[in-house]
Amino acid sequence: MTVTAAAVEVPATRNRLHRSLGVWFGIAVGVGGMIGAGILRAPADVAARLPSPALFLGAWVIGGIYALLGANAIAELATIRPRSGGQYVFVREALGPYSGFIVGWNDWLSSCASVSAVAIVESEAIAALVPSLAGQVVVIALAGVALTTVVLVRGIRESDRAQRWTSAIKALALLVLIVACFAWRAAHRDQGSTGTVPLAVPGGLALVAALAAALQGVIFAYDGWTGIVYYSGEVKDPGREIPRALAGGLVSTLVLYLLINAAFLAVLSLPSIAASPLAAASAASVVFGGYGGTLVQLLIALALPSAIVANTLNASRVIFAMGEDRLAPAWCARVNRSGTPGTALLASSAVAALFLLTGTFERLIAICTFLFVASYALSFASVFVLRRREPDTPRPYRAWGHPWTTAAVFVGSLAFLTATLVADPRGAAIAAGALVVSYPMFRVITRRRD
Repeated sequence: MTVTAAAVEVPATRNRLHRSLGVWFGIAVGVGGMIGAGILRAPADVAARLPSPALFLGAWVIGGIYALLGANAIAELATIRPRSGGQYVFVREALGPYSGFIVGWNDWLSSCASVSAVAIVESEAIAALVPSLAGQVVVIALAGVALTTVVLVRGIRESDRAQRWTSAIKALALLVLIVACFAWRAAHRDQGSTGTVPLAVPGGLALVAALAAALQGVIFAYDGWTGIVYYSGEVKDPGREIPRALAGGLVSTLVLYLLINAAFLAVLSLPSIAASPLAAASAASVVFGGYGGTLVQLLIALALPSAIVANTLNASRVIFAMGEDRLAPAWCARVNRSGTPGTALLASSAVAALFLLTGTFERLIAICTFLFVASYALSFASVFVLRRREPDTPRPYRAWGHPWTTAAVFVGSLAFLTATLVADPRGAAIAAGALVVSYPMFRVITRRRD
């Protein structure tokens, strides 16, 4: 893409984001978006379905491989279309405005809802630590969203620092729990883990079905690995740093997930993990005794701010890009002097606050979950479309092993969608209804834009 002198002279207040982000921000926003409530709650379901240490840990490896193959494909798209906005950008380019419209609005609304959901869990942890705040959970959550917005709207440098610091604190807090679990096991080598009654391990087709069901929670725990793609137009060297950030964030998260689950196995039996809705709390109770519950609430309070920051930033970039293309209000595409899409950020936080006040974020997330992987499938299809349509376009990064690796992750996405459809037909039907309603909305918006 050729940049003219006139384009360079346009000030930051005229729809120009600053190219100032590097690979460490990309890793931080990936880790911040991925590691959240999923890893704290998913181990119970995985242990219940796959009651064998090898299968239990193997499910997390398979989920990580799926995400790495997906990152391999999406890295190519993000480097040939280095524009902030997430998957909306290249799905729109490859498959047309309507497909982009669906992906963009789903991504934006689900990101705003995720901000609300994480803020609620964060505020519940704070209220557990400070009992006098027990009746103010929504107020605390609203304050958290407001504080995050005030920090992020100040500029891209502040956003970079906020994401790096909150992700580093999260990783450190989890590592403390991991080390404590392994240290407890080293000091109690002769003591068996609690709850030693074994569960039956499925076989044959039952094992395949159990693995598919367990992977739903695992893949949800990895969701957010596309983090740096939302900021492609703000990365200093997208051809080099986007692939590195995607790989770095995913490998870091995969290692942390394996360590966390291995730490749980060090102090708990698989039946105990399966019976605990919050395995971290059960493990902490074994290691720290009566202080375990308090320490886990502190862990949650320290770990979740990075997810609030990541989802708020991601949401703002999606609606910003759609505003540029007039698939959202044009004022969403304004950029302040500090290089931040301030109005898009404020709009995203306002919607997150509305979800908090109405309590509708859980239902919205349930609806959008089906469309999460559908968006991935459309992105993987976009690799094939752009390879065929634009064979001569310079590709700073080419997906390794394409078309086989891209086809594998595309088929995996379709299989996941099928499993989700079987597991939650009502949610899938609501998502399908939303798609039907969306087309008239799309026609109205594009007619007004034209």
